[in-house]
Amino acid sequence: MKKIIFILTLSVLMASCGSSKVVRKSKKVIKGNWTLNTVALQQKGNYNISLFNVADKSCFEGSSWKFIPNNNSGNYAFNNSNCDAKLRNFIFTIKEIDPETGLYDFLLKPTNSKGKSENNQGFRLRLSQLSDTNMQWQLAVNVSGKTEIINMNFIK
Repeated sequence: MKKIIFILTLSVLMASCGSSKVVRKSKKVIKGNWTLNTVALQQKGNYNISLFNVADKSCFEGSSWKFIPNNNSGNYAFNNSNCDAKLRNFIFTIKEIDPETGLYDFLLKPTNSKGKSENNQGFRLRLSQLSDTNMQWQLAVNVSGKTEIINMNFIK
C-alpha cells in the first residue's frame, strides 16, 4: 500500500512540474517559419524605436523568423536591403500567465550561433494572439518617459 501511495504521489509531482497542455500546444503551433509583417505602436505617432537593441522597427518589418520548439531556439534575418542581413539567433520560452484568458509571456534571449548569450539580456513580451497562421507579440517600451505598447504581428 505504501508503494502505491508513493508512486501516485510521485506521478502527481512529475505531472505538475511539466509544461501545461496549453503551452505544449502553443509550441506546436509556433513551430516553423513566420514573417514579422508589421510593427506598430498602439499610440499613434511616428517614433524612432530600436527593437531588442538591434535595429529600427523598419528593419524588423518583413523579417523572416524560424522557431524550433524542441530545443526552444530560433533565428531571424532582416529582408530590408537597408538593414544588416546577418542571421540572428535566439532562445525562447513560453510561460502561461493566465489559464483563464490564455495569455502568455514570451521570453526571448538573443544568442550566438552556439546558443550562448553574450550579455545575458533577454526580453519579456506578451504573446497576445496565436493561431495556425497569425501571432502577435506585445512589447512594453519607454517612449518619452511613458510606457507604450508595440504590437508585433506575424503571419505564417
